Amino acid sequence: MQFELFKSYQRYLKLERNYTHNTIEAYTHDLDWLRRYMRDHGKKPEDMRLADLENFAATLHEYGIGPTSQGRILSGVRAFFRFLRMEGYIEDDPTELLEWPHLGEHLPEVLSTEEVDRLESSIDLSDPQGQRNKAIIEVLFSCGLRVSELVNLKLSNLYLREKFIRVEGKGRKERLVPISDTAIHELELWFYDRRQLNIKRGEEDYVFLNRRGAHLTRTMILIMIKRQALEAGIEKTISPHTLRHSFATALLRGGADLRAIQAMLGHEKISTTEIYTHLSTEDLRKEILNHHPRNIKWNEQHKDEQG
Repeated sequence: MQFELFKSYQRYLKLERNYTHNTIEAYTHDLDWLRRYMRDHGKKPEDMRLADLENFAATLHEYGIGPTSQGRILSGVRAFFRFLRMEGYIEDDPTELLEWPHLGEHLPEVLSTEEVDRLESSIDLSDPQGQRNKAIIEVLFSCGLRVSELVNLKLSNLYLREKFIRVEGKGRKERLVPISDTAIHELELWFYDRRQLNIKRGEEDYVFLNRRGAHLTRTMILIMIKRQALEAGIEKTISPHTLRHSFATALLRGGADLRAIQAMLGHEKISTTEIYTHLSTEDLRKEILNHHPRNIKWNEQHKDEQG
């Protein structure tokens, strides 16, 4: 019975929610923690009560799972029990009063435009993959794409004359994103190199390819960006997602409307986008502390005292 319930939930995620294979795999993996707990305690999903779920949440902590991952797992568990209630398997949702782990305020790392320039300048353009890598970084920064959106970007979804691209985001939702002249220029230079490749059958429409003519993976791009950060002397811990954060932060600093940034990023909820207002507030705090005359005088006095 339990097996059929979980299979039914997977079908719901695929057919009703229109989630991608990777998203369904992530949900399933997180639910494995719940399945393990129920197996160890002789419980079925319909038997679970709030006290059981609170105990389950405590076991996640005991396994050494951090607050962020706990929150993600519990979010998946809540979605599962909502499905059970919607389908009539249970009458009441036991997750409604379940408390979430305290995550604290986490502000993502961002790069300044100057640091992105350093990242790109560190690329060896004599390397066969050099121009491709420069185009990747520029598109990530100029368009704010998720790395999964970048690896699946198709030539047929580029409208460079009109200066926008069509992106397939989470839940296969499509959105139109403007693309800068700089990014278009780097892409066009990459297309010259791309035409020299022996492209595999079925891979012809992918924008970014490896040297064997197949589309890239997210891991390949992560490794490349971390390597370039090292080459550029950037000590921040960065990933492809850092360029997405940097894109959004740069827009906000430039005066862009939060709703416009939400649409560009493909966020379903405005609350997800609002983290960038915290980033700007933190920047403002640093600017005041560093440049206000009272703070400058204080710092100089205490520097002299320490010297």
